[in-house]
Amino acid sequence: MRSDEATLTPLRRPHGIWPSDAAAIASRNEKRIELRRMRIVATSLLAGMSVVFVATSLTSLSWPWIPYLRAFAEAGMVGACADWFAVVALFRHPLGVPIPHTAVVPKNKERIGRALGRFITNNFLATKVASQRLAQVDMVAWAGRWIENPRNSKALAEWLVRSLAKAMAQAPHAELGAFVSRLARRGIEAIPAGPLASKALSVLWAEGKAQPLLEQALDFGEASLLQHKDVITRKVAEQSSRWVPKWVDNYVASKVMNGLLSTMRELRDPAHPWRTEIDQAINRLIHDLAHDPDLRARSEAVKAELIASPVFHAQLDALWDEIDTRLRFGLTEQTETAVGILAEMLNGLGRWLEEDPARRARLNRQIRLVVLRVLLPRRAEIGSYIANVVENWDSATLVERLELQVGKDLQYIRINGTLVGGLVGLLIFTASRLIGAL
Repeated sequence: MRSDEATLTPLRRPHGIWPSDAAAIASRNEKRIELRRMRIVATSLLAGMSVVFVATSLTSLSWPWIPYLRAFAEAGMVGACADWFAVVALFRHPLGVPIPHTAVVPKNKERIGRALGRFITNNFLATKVASQRLAQVDMVAWAGRWIENPRNSKALAEWLVRSLAKAMAQAPHAELGAFVSRLARRGIEAIPAGPLASKALSVLWAEGKAQPLLEQALDFGEASLLQHKDVITRKVAEQSSRWVPKWVDNYVASKVMNGLLSTMRELRDPAHPWRTEIDQAINRLIHDLAHDPDLRARSEAVKAELIASPVFHAQLDALWDEIDTRLRFGLTEQTETAVGILAEMLNGLGRWLEEDPARRARLNRQIRLVVLRVLLPRRAEIGSYIANVVENWDSATLVERLELQVGKDLQYIRINGTLVGGLVGLLIFTASRLIGAL
């Protein structure tokens, strides 16, 4: 493995989220083809100048413009060879000969790395420059548009599901379960039981969600009384004196049953006084749970007893086993469903990020602050990291990467050197002819 690959091997990127390896390879191949084409053009121009020079030197024709053409071709050859030498000397020894001051880039690799690190640190990570540049970037809108794209949201969802499944498969079950259990216990211990119960009860009672429970309780009580009428009558007779006639016991039991059933039917009326008293009692309980020190202390004692109970720990372990099993096997078996649900959630997140300009501005401001606080104090470390990366590249890698970036333009230098050299040679030859004619 090349040193740059060993140093900069990134985490495997999910397809369709960041530029893929295939796209990077295709880009490098395209640059290689373009560089090779420009080299052929520059070398062909040198070859053409050589052919013209040889032809004009060997011809027996006495046309007056032939010496001028030969001078142009001769100077063009010199300019082409000089610029070829200069371009090649940047990256390697010309023709493999170790001429002094050639192969400039490989010999100065460490100095180039340090200079590049300083350049990026001083010019790109300066406080003013970074702040101005980040202020121009609407990162939240970009992220929202990107996530809202169905192809991107699906690709990201697939990667997240696969990553979670792999992480759960490789995670130590016992240690992770113990950690989750400790985390749950600490979370429960940190939450005051009284105020939490007060808020939960107030939400249920205020929104009327507890009223159906009361109605169900009344239904259950009425049904139970009717179902166990004989049992109640027998219990009344057992508690009565043996001198009391049985018909009296039955009459009393019937009156008790009818009274209870009538009371339950009356309680179904929301305006019933007893329901008003129940409502007042619940409201007092909600207030006392939040503010009464004695009731709060009793709530904390009940919570502590609950947490210390082996049954509570067993329930936590059972809950974690269920979650762990579903995460380990459910994600694998229902990957498509999980991906679809997660992709829809990501699409919704993208729309949420885009729909409110004020929210976008606020989030962008927070992101900028985080980025500046993370990057700027580490400017020197980032510059040192860049320098180390460049220094760890082998010479062939450094030469290839630089040459692919600027090699095409350097071949234009060769072409321009050939043509400009020819023109300068032609001017000098013409000037010498004019001076000789004087």
